[in-house]
Amino acid sequence: MQLRTLGRTGVKVSPYCLGAMMFGPWGNRDVDDCLRMVDTALDAGINFIDTADVYSQGVSEEIVGQALNRDGKRDRVVLATKFHGPMGDDPLARGGSRRWIMKEVDNSLRRLNTDYIDLYQIHRPDGSTDIDETLGALSDLVHQGKVRYLGSSTFPAEEIVEAQWTAERRNRERFVCEQPPYSIFVRGIERDVLPTCDRYGMGVIPWSPLAGGWLSGKYRLGQDLPKEGRAAMLPQRFDPSIPDNARKLELIEELLKIAADAGCSLAHLAVAFVIAHPAVTAAIIGPRTMEQLTDTLAGATVSLDDEILDRIDALVPPGTNVATEDAGFVPPALNQAWRRRRPADRRSAG
Repeated sequence: MQLRTLGRTGVKVSPYCLGAMMFGPWGNRDVDDCLRMVDTALDAGINFIDTADVYSQGVSEEIVGQALNRDGKRDRVVLATKFHGPMGDDPLARGGSRRWIMKEVDNSLRRLNTDYIDLYQIHRPDGSTDIDETLGALSDLVHQGKVRYLGSSTFPAEEIVEAQWTAERRNRERFVCEQPPYSIFVRGIERDVLPTCDRYGMGVIPWSPLAGGWLSGKYRLGQDLPKEGRAAMLPQRFDPSIPDNARKLELIEELLKIAADAGCSLAHLAVAFVIAHPAVTAAIIGPRTMEQLTDTLAGATVSLDDEILDRIDALVPPGTNVATEDAGFVPPALNQAWRRRRPADRRSAG
């Protein structure tokens, strides 16, 4: 694989990043199989691995740590993990506060069995915590040598800008990378997030290039849903009676024709589409099985020409999402009604 530079860091990473969300009880409980997948990915030229504390409540990090602490693999890999999601029922064990960051980074280092994390990312925006507090704590981790670089995940454009401005004005370490959702079906970030990242010289490592499995080729119009995998675990996300899902099934039939003309599978078309964007550094592939991994790796040489990309644009216009709920993050002002309503005792005050 031809390596790419992660933003302005000078760090060279592969255009495929191995996502480890499916390592552990959330996906594949066979630890030995997960270890073999890491070996296969590294042998194929991948040098970038992404996980998170919340994936299987730490088990994914433990498996990645076990995989990399063999035969000197750790030094050959750019290792990324994330914090923010709830680690149990304790309300203090989550979020972007200094208190939690300072504790959880040590937990991740222990689980990953490493002295440092190459890229430490906040998994989602935390509206209850001042971004300066988060950046201040993360900057201290960089200065302590526990973390090399900082990143965000699923931040809207305005919060990316706020974080960059805060880092500049408060003399904090800045986010060098953003990890957004991006696929043929989820193109909303083309409107603002990708141009903003490009403006600030940030790397971009999109998650879910297969749109949560929709673009894997397993879901077809008029066919029953698979009895295993995501459709079995989350049937409501694939219910064909939902209008957005019905639209996805219709689009898949058209995309299969485009993939055939491009000489590749639908899954290969989907990943190649993501890494074709000039602002994208690497696409995170998240296999659950060795078969899924080897199939994805087989598409590493697929390159899409302008005609193919134009046909995709005609089906799903740039800057749009087929389903609004696939954006990955809903601002609190939209999903918390009290943020939009003046208290009753103040409504008449003018």
